[in-house]
Amino acid sequence: MKRFPFLDWMRGLAIVIMIQCHTFNSFARMDLREGGAYLLSQFVGGMAAPLFLFMSGMTLAFQMDSLDRREPRRGRRWLVSLRRAGYILAVAFAFRLGNFVASLPHADVHDLTKVDILNSMGVGLMALSVGAVFEAKSRARFAAAAALAIAAAAPLISGFDWVGVPALIREYVAPASDPGHFGFFPYAAYIGFGMAVGAVVKCTAAERFERLMQWCVIVGFGAVFGGQYFANFPYSVYRNASFWIDSPALTVIRGGISILLLAGAYLWTEYCVSPGWSWMQCLGRNSLMVYWVHFSLVYGDPAKRLQRALGITQTAFATVGVIVLMVGLSSVWIWWKARRAERWKAGTTAAGGPVRALKAY
Repeated sequence: MKRFPFLDWMRGLAIVIMIQCHTFNSFARMDLREGGAYLLSQFVGGMAAPLFLFMSGMTLAFQMDSLDRREPRRGRRWLVSLRRAGYILAVAFAFRLGNFVASLPHADVHDLTKVDILNSMGVGLMALSVGAVFEAKSRARFAAAAALAIAAAAPLISGFDWVGVPALIREYVAPASDPGHFGFFPYAAYIGFGMAVGAVVKCTAAERFERLMQWCVIVGFGAVFGGQYFANFPYSVYRNASFWIDSPALTVIRGGISILLLAGAYLWTEYCVSPGWSWMQCLGRNSLMVYWVHFSLVYGDPAKRLQRALGITQTAFATVGVIVLMVGLSSVWIWWKARRAERWKAGTTAAGGPVRALKAY
């Protein structure tokens, strides 16, 4: 699957937003959490989850496009996509289990079942993996329609009488006021938006890419301003809806911002920076590993003395420090994988050389 530098850069941006949000949330003193700097960090951090889900939807669309060329059977394509989504969900549970073990003997058993962003991503990808049965252009329409339907249904699901329903099912399905929980409604909508854009990207020829990005800007601004317009209506079709929890308008606005950032990342990597190593792309190429390690570092026992103990300036320096550490970790990991690939290639070439020589003789 071809790598697009602007997608790695955009994923790296999502990681930076996430790291600053988590570091401020963990390290800032409690008496500073009503101030502008802390609130701004959390407000900006609210885009991290939508961006990650949007990018996972794009990746799913890329994988489906690759499957289209290798596998003619629609059912088989769906099963392969479902299995890949299940892998993400398995990683999510492994992440929760790893944090639980690392927190012993003070671990909370409820942390094992917390619906974190990876859990939401895995479930959402599994639900939308059915898009593999469609052709590329129909897949984009299906994904966009599914995203809008999920966003529109979120207030209805939120108002459902959940009495008697197991708490775990409610947490996986329904919108939650806790910013650390990511229910299927409305968060799976971002996967749908990303899947729709990803399908269009894979269908676009290289010479028409700039025109595509121009359309992304138009669609992105249209979604942002359209969502804001409907959010300001004096009446609503929903009996109860909270803008910051389950509002379809907010979901559309954030989806529009994600599309605008996609176009901005393309512009930046294509015209504003020279080719070569990029620390932002370096982070983006190992987003899952960086997510796991930085979370354990910021919220785990290694930083126990710093948690809820720093001022705003100190927390800002700590944020920069965590980002630098993650860039270093990602760089070493990329270097190690490249070296391993070179050794494997050299070994297979050496092993295959005599065989090819004998066949030629």
